[in-house]
Amino acid sequence: MELFAMFIASVIVYGIPLLYGTVGEIITEKSGSLNLGVEGIMAVGAIIGYLVGSKADSMFVAMLFAFLAAAFMGLIFAVLTVTLKANQNVTGLTITTFGLGFYFFIGKAVGSDWKLLGGNLKEAYANIDIPLLSKIPYVGDMFFSHNIFVYLGIIIAIVVFIYLFKTKAGLKTRAIGENPAAADAAGINVNLYKYLNIIIGAGIMGLGGLAMGLKMDGSFEGSNCWINGYGWIAIALVIFAKWNPLIAIAGTFVFGFFNSLQVYSGSFATSYPNAFGWLASIPTEFYKALPFIITALVLIISSIRKKKVPDEPTAMGLNYYREDR
Repeated sequence: MELFAMFIASVIVYGIPLLYGTVGEIITEKSGSLNLGVEGIMAVGAIIGYLVGSKADSMFVAMLFAFLAAAFMGLIFAVLTVTLKANQNVTGLTITTFGLGFYFFIGKAVGSDWKLLGGNLKEAYANIDIPLLSKIPYVGDMFFSHNIFVYLGIIIAIVVFIYLFKTKAGLKTRAIGENPAAADAAGINVNLYKYLNIIIGAGIMGLGGLAMGLKMDGSFEGSNCWINGYGWIAIALVIFAKWNPLIAIAGTFVFGFFNSLQVYSGSFATSYPNAFGWLASIPTEFYKALPFIITALVLIISSIRKKKVPDEPTAMGLNYYREDR
């Protein structure tokens, strides 16, 4: 049972960064904008948040600057697509290219002065035990003893759900995503709501990037990015979650399950050879590819499935020209 408890705990930790990226993209898409720059935005938030946070030796500073740096990337996307009416697909891909390039440029520029995770930042990233609940055998270790990003990510997902589906501001946001012309005619400031949701959504993505950097102890590699494709998976997870932040919580843990198999497949095969011995015969490369295979399957199934009432916002990815109303 202890091995299973460790595995489930790992599933949650691996899935949480995806939750930030997915929830951030859900807010963006619900307002009618399709931002394919999640990967780059998470990378910028990660490296800026980590470096500034390490310098200040403060988790609060790290999270604040991760959010602000990523939000600034969202602002750039908003200016280009909302104000200047640039193609959203091309702009998002450009944001990703720029963000990854910025990540490696800054990381290599810091060079030998790079600091690994330590000090107050490391202490703040340690697991926080929830009183009483964390003492429950096995269950406590699985669900109630995690780092601050796990708890914060779930809280953000719940808050975003309430915002989108239980508030007037959320109703206006969804109206813009469905029919911006009708929302405009009803007196809703379309551009303002688009700006706010794109910027806030990008800021949330940046927190997810920081979570990934901290999980890797802040170890910078000149060839591999901390985000490692999670931004693209997050975009697919939006579809998997049907644009619902609460479903996204479960969805991210499904993908976390496949990521954790990379680490625990050998342990399961050794500890339970009769039941899981076959896991050892599967190449490691297959486990690494599993999250991306599942992502492709989600996209294929969602494209084949036809519904009378589609889950995605009707006006998503389409620029709004007020003069054509």
